[in-house]
Amino acid sequence: MISTTSTEEKKRSFRITGMTCATCAMIVERALMKVDGVKFAAVNLATETAFVILEKDVPQVILEEAVKKAGYGVSYESREDFEVRRFLAFKRSVILAWSLTAPLMMLMFLHMAGHHMPWFSFIEVLASALVVFVAGRRTIKGAWIALTHFHANMDVLVFLGSVMSFLTALLAMAGLFEVSFGSVGAMIMSIHLTGRYIESRLRDRATKEIKSLLKLKAQEALLLTDDGSEITVPIEAVKEGSFVLVKPGERVPVDGEIVDGISSVDESMITGEPVPALKGPGDRLISGSLNLSGLLKVRVDRVGEDTFLSQMISLIQEAQGSKVPIQAFADRVTNVFVPVVVMLAVISSVLWAFNMDKWAGFLDMARQILPWVTRVDDPLSFGVFVFVTTIVIACPCALGLATPMALVTGTSKAMRHGLVIRNGEAIQTTKDIGIVMFDKTGTLTLGSPKVVDHNLADEAANIAGALESLSNHPLGKAISELKKFDVKIEEFEEIVGEGVKGKVDGRVYEVGRPADASVYEALLEKGYIVVEVKRDGFIVGYIAIFDPIREDSFEAVKCLKDMGIEVVLVTGDNEITAKTVAKALGIDEVHWGVRPEDKMIIVRDYQATGRKVMMTGDGMNDAAALKAADVGVAMGSGTDLAIDSADVVILQGGAAKVVSLIEISKETFRVIRQNLKWAFGYNVVAIPLAMSGLLHPIIAEGAMALSSISVIINSLRIK
Repeated sequence: MISTTSTEEKKRSFRITGMTCATCAMIVERALMKVDGVKFAAVNLATETAFVILEKDVPQVILEEAVKKAGYGVSYESREDFEVRRFLAFKRSVILAWSLTAPLMMLMFLHMAGHHMPWFSFIEVLASALVVFVAGRRTIKGAWIALTHFHANMDVLVFLGSVMSFLTALLAMAGLFEVSFGSVGAMIMSIHLTGRYIESRLRDRATKEIKSLLKLKAQEALLLTDDGSEITVPIEAVKEGSFVLVKPGERVPVDGEIVDGISSVDESMITGEPVPALKGPGDRLISGSLNLSGLLKVRVDRVGEDTFLSQMISLIQEAQGSKVPIQAFADRVTNVFVPVVVMLAVISSVLWAFNMDKWAGFLDMARQILPWVTRVDDPLSFGVFVFVTTIVIACPCALGLATPMALVTGTSKAMRHGLVIRNGEAIQTTKDIGIVMFDKTGTLTLGSPKVVDHNLADEAANIAGALESLSNHPLGKAISELKKFDVKIEEFEEIVGEGVKGKVDGRVYEVGRPADASVYEALLEKGYIVVEVKRDGFIVGYIAIFDPIREDSFEAVKCLKDMGIEVVLVTGDNEITAKTVAKALGIDEVHWGVRPEDKMIIVRDYQATGRKVMMTGDGMNDAAALKAADVGVAMGSGTDLAIDSADVVILQGGAAKVVSLIEISKETFRVIRQNLKWAFGYNVVAIPLAMSGLLHPIIAEGAMALSSISVIINSLRIK
């Protein structure tokens, strides 16, 4: 997937194969950052994707080579196919591992019970070799890649534990070692592969919302040809400006405008709104939505990667590939974790090997309380036992998955609520928001204003409508309805926060903010927006527009205030209109007559008080404030500039979505903290126990696998 962000910068995302822990992700990230032309790189372990921003055009093969030199691979197959293939591979490995390990463990227990079999040593060596080096070959490969690139990951720890155990079996069979841990080595690898198998299944569940969206993308469209005939063509063959038919029960294949037909349309999978919307001529359709009842003729205005659905999928994938600040701390810990664990394992095994006679009493007492504490009289053998246990217990997979898995699930839940979180950092920041600033038109109001009154002559009304038809402002669409005849407009200009102007037949017309709003006080007190029309600098009349307040705005403001969050209205409208709307909603803090640059200053002023600020808006005049705020929230119906400047996009709905965003943020970050506490706490308790000889490697491996799975399951609770 490639998308352009500017004339120079480009974004790319692709799947990375072979990663097993956070250290792997960091290695790939660093390798990509070293490529000339890469401005930014982020690699997400949970989604196994790399996301890069390029300052110049860099061939994809160059990025692939950087990944491969780091010891990993790049895949372009669909995520669904990749997940199925990986799941089946783990399934085969687990079946092979347990078909050998289960009978081997039964024989081991019989051997330990006194039923000595002269051929057991050979069976143990053969079976453990098949489990460790055949069923566990992907783990061995992952460890080898890591070691040859001078870093350590989870596979390295499993490799050291299982191979060291296998070597004891080999040496014991040769009569060079007293105790064999070969069966333990097979058990370690089997439990590890089982954990991977379950983890693969749970990862797939955590990212299924993206797959659900991908399934909404139509493969074909019913195209209307110039001669009026109908032909089914691949979606790639549909061009902008063409016409397609959408029959009842079909997915809408493109973005466009209905030109004929009336139908109920289900947009719930995209917007989160459960109630189907009645749509007719002039209404827009979103690709991926479901036509329920009537035949619709649609004029196509966006296709391929430009469709709303494709852009939303891209944004979600970018967000799931991004990192939150707390992840940086976890990454730094993980980066030094494995070398420290290996060092502790070596130190503890050496100390036990030389002090076994002194510390044997401690083990005897522990054995009375903990029945699994192993009895090994040979100091060297017990030293190896402690080494294996310490290595196995400390695998940092849970630590690496703690944040990205919660982030994936949180962004997916947000999507189901009609929210696209473009910047993963917003998940962490939103929970601390102290002030929410709202623009008025299109944010707290419906954004579907209608002209309710005007005193313009027909010619002036027609010219005003023609000028506003060229504008992107929500009010422009309402005023453009006054246009009855085409006029030739020269030197058109849209002044952000002021209005529009242009020259018609040599005369300059301006449509915008009134010079003196008090003249229209009677209209403003009704909640109307008044726009003034000038010709050559002289007022020729006014246009009164009404934009009803969204129903959910009332409840949203109440909920935010109940949360202890200050709600502020910031609008370019006049004082009377602004205060009328604020009073109706129960907003105490109001800024009116605000220009675009002033909105940004207001954001900065609130930030100077030490509080986090969220800005919510939909217009070009909100873009600077959206960018300056700690979290910028744009309405999906707003301008492209506002959406591009925001951290979060509301696909459909109003202020109530802001409440949902804050709740999801708090819930997601609460789970992230729980995951990290569990991952850190587990290691703080388990590693000293392993170094003390109080754990068995099998229990250690089971606890390690359980810790990773518990982190994923806890993350899925967000749903």
